[in-house]
Amino acid sequence: MRRDPTTKEWVIIARDRAKRPHEFVQKHDRPSLPDYSPTCPFCPGNESMTPPEFLSYQDQGTGRWQVRVFANKYPALSPVGSTAHHTEDGFFWVMDGVGAHEVIVETPLHNERLARMDLRDIERVLRAYRERYNALRTVAFVRAIVIFKNHGPSAGTSLAHSHSQLIATPVIPRTMRLRHAVAAEYYDKTGRCLYPDLREHECRAGRRIILETERFVVFHPFASKRPFETWIMPKTQDASFGTVPDEDLMPLAGVLQKTLQWLDHGLNNPDYNYIVYSAPVGEEDTTYFLWHLQIIPRLSAMAGFELGSGLYINPAMPEDTAQFIRDLSEK
Repeated sequence: MRRDPTTKEWVIIARDRAKRPHEFVQKHDRPSLPDYSPTCPFCPGNESMTPPEFLSYQDQGTGRWQVRVFANKYPALSPVGSTAHHTEDGFFWVMDGVGAHEVIVETPLHNERLARMDLRDIERVLRAYRERYNALRTVAFVRAIVIFKNHGPSAGTSLAHSHSQLIATPVIPRTMRLRHAVAAEYYDKTGRCLYPDLREHECRAGRRIILETERFVVFHPFASKRPFETWIMPKTQDASFGTVPDEDLMPLAGVLQKTLQWLDHGLNNPDYNYIVYSAPVGEEDTTYFLWHLQIIPRLSAMAGFELGSGLYINPAMPEDTAQFIRDLSEK
């Protein structure tokens, strides 16, 4: 059993039932897609099928859009209502579903995917994340902003056209609050930020490192909850993705591109989620948290024990999965 230092949660690494990394290679055959679909609301020419855009990055030569951002047509939360809490039956707490839910269409091509996109195109997507994060953090009721991507049916995607999402909430979700509280406690005890210490210990161990550049480290964490769980962590001290400097966006695009390409090639285009973790809104200047990006390939499902206990069982050693990816990177 291994403990995640960022949450203090225990994870079971099931050595006796562990699979070899190559056993996680996906055997699905995804259908071939055209570069344009007349029924897809995310394809060029179908803009009337979506709400009005908040943001659009256009190609300087052609004037055609490359990235679009607009409200989700079927939002989990919407910017109408009150953040006042009240009870039902004097016991159950309730509030209006106030927030924001946006879609970031990453490419005009219906059959493109992030792992195959050019560096400049990925950098545009990251720039859109940052711009919309900073726009929403000024909204009075917003307490937290989560940027995420679902790739593939088992990851929760409903439209094939490559896109990400952003949800702004009027409360701080428990997972975010827990990570922030653990980091604050560590800072109070040591005077240091937990995340650079974690990064340095992973680099010193070396066995779980996938890639290290001047500005970023990519690794499979010591207490990985899922096979091939991958973290991208910056070397600059920014608590929020909203404060990522311009000079980090292209290097981040580079490490994200390589990481997704290795997972795409090595595991045969697996379904995955990724999440950008940031400090809660209003606490972006704290020195005890560090934004980071977490990629979770959907290679195993949660079963009854995990649902009932909250303990994850990982049937793969992160040292082995990291070596598998490193071997790919050297080919």
